[in-house]
Amino acid sequence: MKVIITDQCMGDRNCNKLCPEVFEYDEDQLKSTVKFDKIPEQYKAVVRQAAAECGADAIEIMDDDE
Repeated sequence: MKVIITDQCMGDRNCNKLCPEVFEYDEDQLKSTVKFDKIPEQYKAVVRQAAAECGADAIEIMDDDE
């Protein structure tokens, strides 16, 4: 699984709060970023939850089979 934060990100940091192991806030870009090129298996479910709960719909998920 690969995850991208789009420019739609409003920087409300909900994903960071939900899964700080994967998401971090970039003060220069004023948006969240992803710490991994490929999401570790143990975080996949919470990353999907973060994407579903993102108010800006800014988290794009690409599964391994895409």
